[in-house]
Amino acid sequence: MKTEKNKMHFTDPYLISPTNPITVNLIGAGGTGSKVLTALMEMNHSLTALGHAGLTVRLWDDDTVTNANLGRQRFAQSEVGLYKSVALINRANRFAGTNWKAETVKFERDSFGKLPHNAKASIYITCTDSAESRFEIADILKNSSSRHHMDDPKYWMDFGNSQHTGQVILSTVGEIPQPRSEKFETVECLAFVTEEFGELLNQSQAQDDSPSCSLAEALDRQDLYINSALAQMGCSLLWDLFRSGMTANRGFFLNLKDFQSHPLKVV
Repeated sequence: MKTEKNKMHFTDPYLISPTNPITVNLIGAGGTGSKVLTALMEMNHSLTALGHAGLTVRLWDDDTVTNANLGRQRFAQSEVGLYKSVALINRANRFAGTNWKAETVKFERDSFGKLPHNAKASIYITCTDSAESRFEIADILKNSSSRHHMDDPKYWMDFGNSQHTGQVILSTVGEIPQPRSEKFETVECLAFVTEEFGELLNQSQAQDDSPSCSLAEALDRQDLYINSALAQMGCSLLWDLFRSGMTANRGFFLNLKDFQSHPLKVV
């Protein structure tokens, strides 16, 4: 009797043995993005210690630090008024000796509907509050995959959350060639969050995403540790792509109120 094989996605080979640091666009430098950047610093240090070329990150955010950001996001009083991306990248570079870059503009399509200047990367990580921005990024990535350059888009990881719950969804940009396997059923394409959960994103678009005026107001919208919990778990999934070279999971749903986490299996 034939047994059904477990489904598995194998990492794009270039991410495993790159000739240069893997390029990452981190979009959003708020509650989640500021903590994802810290996790990427740790990941870069660990990868290079293991003989990998590591990561090079470009952080995109046009917002500035306000008093309401202190405490829940990774900013100090002395950074109020600075661009979030500049404050975080300057601190990361001083701490880790990297040469990562900050962009003080929104990540949005150019006049041709494609990637903005200097925006090509292998991995895209979105930590934005807007459903509209996710749909725009999805369109940009769909129109930018050529598979002719080492920095062509390969993966998109999206972080999203409400007050106590959140999710991380890993997608492929196009199809990732898979090796032949007798043990697993390989999956070359992981669906975009906008394709699989587009209706839920459209519903969330009506929610108020205006800036909070105080920390108390911010905590009413997003509880203190939901962002950091998502950042750690999401980056663990990304780390698994590098270290294991494959994954049976393409994300997860997290409810921090009752401490439940549900994986999203590769399909």
